[in-house]
Amino acid sequence: MASKNGSNGHQSGAFDVRHQSRHILDGVERAGARAMLKGIGLTDEDLKKPMVLIANTWIETMPCNFGLRTLAHAVKEGVKAAGGFPMEMNTVSISDGITMGTEGMKTSLISREMIADSVELVARGHMFDAIIGLGACDKTLPGLSMALARVNVPGFVVYGGTILPGEVEIDGEMHEATVRSVYEAIGAHKAGKMSAEALKLIEDHACPSHGACGGQYTANTMAMAMEFIGLSPLGSASPPAVSWEQYEAGEGTKQSVVNPRKMEVGRQAGEMIMHLLRNGIKPRDILTREAFENAIAGVAASGGSTNAVLHLLALADEAGVELSIDDFDEISRRTPLICDMMPGGRYAAADLDKAGGTPLVAKRMIEGGKLRGDLLTASGVTFEAEASDAVETPGQDVVVTVDKPIKDSGGLVILKGNIAPDGAVIKIFGYERPYHRGPARVFDSEHDALEAVYANKINDGDVVVIRYEGPKGGPGMQEMLAITAAMIGQGLGGSCALVTDGRFSGATKGLMSGHVAPEAFVGGPIAAVHEGDMVVMDIDNRGLNIEVSDEEIAERLKGWSPPEPRYKKGVLAKYASLVTQANEGAVTRPIF
Repeated sequence: MASKNGSNGHQSGAFDVRHQSRHILDGVERAGARAMLKGIGLTDEDLKKPMVLIANTWIETMPCNFGLRTLAHAVKEGVKAAGGFPMEMNTVSISDGITMGTEGMKTSLISREMIADSVELVARGHMFDAIIGLGACDKTLPGLSMALARVNVPGFVVYGGTILPGEVEIDGEMHEATVRSVYEAIGAHKAGKMSAEALKLIEDHACPSHGACGGQYTANTMAMAMEFIGLSPLGSASPPAVSWEQYEAGEGTKQSVVNPRKMEVGRQAGEMIMHLLRNGIKPRDILTREAFENAIAGVAASGGSTNAVLHLLALADEAGVELSIDDFDEISRRTPLICDMMPGGRYAAADLDKAGGTPLVAKRMIEGGKLRGDLLTASGVTFEAEASDAVETPGQDVVVTVDKPIKDSGGLVILKGNIAPDGAVIKIFGYERPYHRGPARVFDSEHDALEAVYANKINDGDVVVIRYEGPKGGPGMQEMLAITAAMIGQGLGGSCALVTDGRFSGATKGLMSGHVAPEAFVGGPIAAVHEGDMVVMDIDNRGLNIEVSDEEIAERLKGWSPPEPRYKKGVLAKYASLVTQANEGAVTRPIF
């Protein structure tokens, strides 16, 4: 990532760099506020500088965000060197990989709203002039970006970086491994296809350093999406959290050592935020409809996570940009898949960095006419100007060209039908069968379905239907990597399918369709599916149906009533009372 201060249509120096902070810090009436801040070491000179909020999602409960406390030091150094005064806050974060398959996973998507709310509260309450958000795990970048759109002061997000892929020797051959490998190994072990010793070997080597999950899963998908939408400097996300050199030297997960390249990204962020601030460039200047189309194209071209549908819809809602679930299918159809990345491909995110990183992907797509290059970014220059710095590693095969793609269309597919009238999302890599017809195996919770898979009760051809796990019914629309990976590990990926009103991890692969809307808890027709109903998943025709007449579905729903809410107090109950459906981004909306 290079620091750039090019022309962008905003007149330098025309914007009041203390447009917010002067209202809380200036004048005789504000002596009390200044006195409080002097109590923590600020000087009169400090109080005259623009105040920059460093919104940090550091937490010690996971590898994903473990290095963000160290990275924050570099960011603050950069802000100070560029003439601003940084002040750091911390907010919540939930690890999907750790909570997967438990009741704790219900809190994951809810954390996105908590992050957005908490950053908004601090930014508004303390009247910060600008914001830099530091995120890594799945919900942090979306939550931070939603806060930026709400507050709309100059700001952008910086990604903490991917974990390095592990290496494990199986049957005399070395294989790259990520956390997905562990969950698939669990399924294989439950099916008697893998020994406990082999499972332990994968467990011990899949996560060799701190950093976010290693494939083009949700964290890395959203990091790329934030670059392509313009809310992160292009190339800033690519460097892993820990460098290969640090890893080989024995510096690993137990130390918050951060890749020197990432630390330099942090220092440059200070210069960039002050450039945006002096020129009055705000998030909603960047978050245009065309920018969202760029982000969706980036997700499609890289085989990214279906969670991007939820998060980009939510961000569009905050930014006041018209975006629908159908736009994802339309853009994906015209965008070729050019990145050979996990879970559908061979390579981890750290391998993309070695190949040339996200700037190489952007350059290929701009040259191929698949991205708008004239859009404004967090660097203060156009997307095309940022991408022009891309350097391709000779001989790399992680990123191919637009004219010779891995697949002619992207991986995001929107299905609709009599059990998903408002849509469902599936990720297709090209090797999946385009048509599946099989009997429904109906479960009213992920836990019950997972127990059936572990007990080897799912048969070839079955369609596992998991309902009451949507935004309201879950609540929290939990991810289901545990069950999808278990099915793959048991060898059912090529013969079975899954349909749910919940959602999937970015590491999920196979005929797994999520985000069914409306969800069962609000009376969506997925609530009317009976055990043994024939389910038809028709990818080419974008269909998801049961072979039951509309009249019969309506008749079944006449006798339906919603189950008791799983939570009646606390944060999960509050969320369930306010959240919208998946096709609207599962955002929370006030009830007036």
